Formats: sequence, C-alpha cells, structure tokens
Amino acid sequence: MVERIEICLPNLPGAFDGTTVAVISDVHAGVRRGGDAGVRSIVEQANATCPDIIVLLGDLVHLCYQHARYMPLFAGLRARDGVWACLGNHEHGSRWFSRHLGERSGPSVDEWRRVYADLGIELLANEARPIERDGSRIWLVGVDDVYTGRDDLSAALQQTQAGEFRLAISHHPDLVDDPEVSEVDLVLAGHTHGGQVLLPVLGPVYVSSRKPRERARGLVRTGGTLMYVTRGVGEGLPIRFACPREMPLITLRRGEAEGTAAG
Repeated sequence: MVERIEICLPNLPGAFDGTTVAVISDVHAGVRRGGDAGVRSIVEQANATCPDIIVLLGDLVHLCYQHARYMPLFAGLRARDGVWACLGNHEHGSRWFSRHLGERSGPSVDEWRRVYADLGIELLANEARPIERDGSRIWLVGVDDVYTGRDDLSAALQQTQAGEFRLAISHHPDLVDDPEVSEVDLVLAGHTHGGQVLLPVLGPVYVSSRKPRERARGLVRTGGTLMYVTRGVGEGLPIRFACPREMPLITLRRGEAEGTAAG
C-alpha cells in the first residue's frame, strides 16, 4: 500500500532536503477493512517507513460518534518531527455524498483537539506550526474541512512568516480554489479515494470535487502550487476497481518544482 513519491520544491530549505512525509487519509475506521486489525496494520506500515513527519488528513473514523472506539488505535504512530492532523467531513458528521443532508451530532473542534492531544498528535484547525531543523524551518499549515465550509486558509497563513516554505494539509483537494493558496508551496489532500472505481477511457465514475478529473488523485499543479491527492487507505463503500488503496511516502527535495513516482 505504500507509494514512494519524490516532489521537488524550489523554496524548500536545504536542511529539509530529503524529508519524508507519510500520508494517512480516509481510513474510515468502523467499516469493513477499517476494523481494529486494519487500523493496526496501517499504523505498523506507516511506522515501518521511518518517516520524519506523519500527517493524518481526516475521515479517520466513518461515524464521528465512534471516535472513542477507534481513535486510540492511532496512538502508536511515531515520526521524528511529529504526527499532525486535520479534520475531514466525517469528523464533523457530514455525509460525503451530500452536504445538504445535515450533520450527525459529533465532537466539536475543541473536543477533537483533546482527543488528538491524548494520542500525542497535534490537530491543526486553521492553524500553523513551525518545524525547525539546523537553524532552518518550514511551516505546517492545517485547515479545517473544506467540504463543510469550515476552512480558513487566510487565518492559518497569518501565523506563518511570508516567504518561508509552507506545507498545507487539507482533507479536501478543493482547497486549491482558495485565492491565497498561491502562498503555499505544497498541499497534501485526500477525500476523493481516487474515485474508487476507474473505468477504461472514462476514468473515475464519481469524485466529490469541483474538478473531478483534475483532482481525483496524484500530483496536481495549480499556478505555482503543487498538490498531491492520495487515493486513501480505506473507503466508506467497500468497492474499488483499478484504484488501489494508497499510503504515500513523500520525499521532499529542493529543486525545480516537479513530482515523480519513486517506485
């Protein structure tokens, strides 16, 4: 399930050249492959890559009120520069197939923050934090869920230093429609599951995004900003075709902006 990817970024400080980021998104714990054994396997696979950073991109639980049942399973994640998270639509009780159905009652952002803190994970909800190394730093910028309209990239960026490297984590890839995304060097996103079902020639049957074909999966270029959309490690509906699950291990490289699959 681990996909190794290299992304070159001209604004990356030299001290962070070679930094690895393990990306875990869309576990949907509580559905078929998202039981205890499945979540433990995901944690083991992530730790086995020995990443510098682990980011959790939301929808870790399928039903928000089951967080006490499944979230403790993520406590074993380990990374040199920390484990960081943002929230997805399922954490807010929103159905992925329609934002008009209303939301199930679930934890507030402050309650989620305490849940993650108990696991040794820092939640970024429209916030930014620096990661420092050898006298240099990069900024990790986390936004709340775009799908349910809770994102505020502007507020998060105000906590950073202009001109310094910014890595944004967002559950939903439509964050790139924000006019201030040009100030971000790299966005990591999930939510789409890659489309789950890919048909020959036609591509994905359904993708929950404003630009489904462009943002279903993989590397996306928007102006001067790069975005990688992961296919995710799980799914709400237990069906995939020509679209396997994925845990990206992204190596950040200093250089002209480009991305390549490393095997």
